[in-house]
Amino acid sequence: MDWQVQNHFQIQALPQPPFRRRKFLFFTQRQPSRRSTVATAGGGRASVSLRVWSSLSGGGSRGAVREELSEVQEKKKRRPYPFQEIEPRWQRYWEENRTFRTPDDVDTSKPKFYVLDMFPYPSGAGLHVGHPLGYTATDILARFKRMQGFNVLHPMGWDAFGLPAEQYAIETGTHPKITTLRNIERFRSQLKSLGFSYDWDREISTTEPEYYKWTQWIFLQLLKRGLAYQAEVPVNWCPALGTVLANEEVVDGLSERGGHPVIRKPMRQWMLRITAYADRLLDDLDDLDWPESIKEMQRNWIGRSEGAEVEFYVLDTNGQDTGIKITVYTTRPDTIFGATYLVLAPEHFLLSSIVSKGQSIYVEEYKELASRKSDLERTELQKEKTGVFSGGYARNPANGEVIPIWIADYVLGSYGTGAIMAVPAHDMRDHEFALKYDIPVRGVVMPDGGCSLDSGKPFPGEGICVNSSSTRSGLDINGLPSKEAASKVIEWVEKTGNGNKKVNYKLRDWLFARQRYWGEPIPVVFLKDTGEGVPLLESELPLTLPELEDFTPTGTGEPPLSKAVSWVETRDPLSGKPARRETNTMPQWAGSCW
Repeated sequence: MDWQVQNHFQIQALPQPPFRRRKFLFFTQRQPSRRSTVATAGGGRASVSLRVWSSLSGGGSRGAVREELSEVQEKKKRRPYPFQEIEPRWQRYWEENRTFRTPDDVDTSKPKFYVLDMFPYPSGAGLHVGHPLGYTATDILARFKRMQGFNVLHPMGWDAFGLPAEQYAIETGTHPKITTLRNIERFRSQLKSLGFSYDWDREISTTEPEYYKWTQWIFLQLLKRGLAYQAEVPVNWCPALGTVLANEEVVDGLSERGGHPVIRKPMRQWMLRITAYADRLLDDLDDLDWPESIKEMQRNWIGRSEGAEVEFYVLDTNGQDTGIKITVYTTRPDTIFGATYLVLAPEHFLLSSIVSKGQSIYVEEYKELASRKSDLERTELQKEKTGVFSGGYARNPANGEVIPIWIADYVLGSYGTGAIMAVPAHDMRDHEFALKYDIPVRGVVMPDGGCSLDSGKPFPGEGICVNSSSTRSGLDINGLPSKEAASKVIEWVEKTGNGNKKVNYKLRDWLFARQRYWGEPIPVVFLKDTGEGVPLLESELPLTLPELEDFTPTGTGEPPLSKAVSWVETRDPLSGKPARRETNTMPQWAGSCW
């Protein structure tokens, strides 16, 4: 009987597929009653009780061996990966021996490989799961390339300027430099604990003067080439935060940080002319080994379109030309005879010259409402179209027809010219607007196949032009296909001085200024006598931030740096004339974009 019991438990101890642990009740002469848990391959306990195994085996040498083996098996099964012992030991070794440091003098016979991660913003919350998700992949690649014999450079740094640190500093009264350094220390400790193979000797921070010296240097090179300039543009202004916000920092009309109301407001700002590279960005997509869907998203983001700018003349109350011209951009010049009204963006610079006295109060109310919406909200296709009549009229240059000028927020001041010719028979948004405000709808493009235009729905496609001739203007595109008609209209507007061919982009120049303290100073001074902007000499870089005890918003729109009077008041380095430093700072991502 003892042999049968022993044999039974030997069989149970063999590796088997996982199943639930079972309890066996058995008896021996030495121990009349003992309960033992037997765990098979799927469990975490010993295969049999060591004391029972010993008694069953008779305590001989074979039993001792089996007992020892069973004990080893138990330890292996019970003990998880001892990361508390292994990880700190090797991480300490890597740090003490600078294992992952790229030497200054590298073996030039080996190929180079640069693995650059996106620098994290060191928030007070520490790392989130998205950080190691990406960093793990790049670290695997860096280690793999080292094993292949490459000279690998794998650094880490901190994108540490920005509004969150400044807003936290305002709320707590702690200088943003102090909180930033504390947060960096936490991030560094967390990244090291994950065992990533960074070259920590090359750690950088965008907030250090020796680093942002080069951010400022790059700005000067852009300024010299006309790629940095100042312009009055509609911006996302947050009165509570006292600064301009990027579109991605505004959610449903509120600031992402703090949930404060944001309005659209025209302000003079520094811009970077990224549109100068729009065609190159578009063309170079063809050479990228990216999924086609991603490349198509990039093409749509750049949004290249070809069309025409056409000038419509504003009329006075007697129907005479005032000399004011509204320039519209259209991708469909072939539909010009179907334009039954014009639409201006609420922030259009000509509004004050066009709006009648009787409509001015309604226009101002509408502008106030529109200023509280983001560009995304305003252009949402599903939203109900709203607008207000300006009280003014313009003349369509193609047929001489007098058409009303409306103001609506579905037109953006930052795209095209901030004004459109509305063709409700051939554009969905224009059609919805026209139906709501009882504006005439005139079809001028017949679908191929001769389908009727009286379906009650707009036809946005190309076809054959109809109702499109005028003896007054001498323009006749009746019977022409859309593409041919568009070319003829462009030729006509250029010949008559009513417009020109134009390529446009959804891509816009980068608004490159913020009204806050915690950012890179812009290396420009303005002469007091002329207001002319003068770049600093490269030898004067870095232009460092002054130490400020009060870095709260001024409440006037002036940046906090304007409080550092002794820093602001300076002299032009070349002429010696009195000057004032630029008090705006660069945006949060300036230091991590090069």
